[in-house]
Amino acid sequence: MLSVKFICVGRMREKFYIDAFAEYEKRLRSLCRFELAELTEQRLGDNPSSAEISAALDREAQDILKAIPADAFVTAMCVEGRQMPSEGMAKLIAERENSGKPKLCFVIGGSFGLSDKVKSRADMKLSMSQMTFPHHLARVMLIEQLYRGFKINEGSRYHK
Repeated sequence: MLSVKFICVGRMREKFYIDAFAEYEKRLRSLCRFELAELTEQRLGDNPSSAEISAALDREAQDILKAIPADAFVTAMCVEGRQMPSEGMAKLIAERENSGKPKLCFVIGGSFGLSDKVKSRADMKLSMSQMTFPHHLARVMLIEQLYRGFKINEGSRYHK
């Protein structure tokens, strides 16, 4: 069975995001071993300098890199990543399930994104869209796409 880990910077506080995420997490229980790691987001002032942002991202990167399983296929969620259709997610799931290392790890940064150190560790960079989304919404969207990918591979009617 595939192991999937989400490493996310920051904690969701909005009940509607928490509830939506919990619903898909519940649905995934029979399809994979799912784990969520929520890491502390570095606090910055209202108008941080580039240097302050870079330093904060580097501090977050230390925690992210420690949380990544050693033998996982790592996907960094970032704006410069490639986009893929839902069928592409299904293919990624199938490839990982059939590999000798059935571990998949997705990294979602905080409001300032991810450090280049994390992006360079990633096996793949993935973008949701050219549009900008709140990172908590992106987390919900990603878990739904993960669920959809499993359902596509099952041949379910969930994906029409």
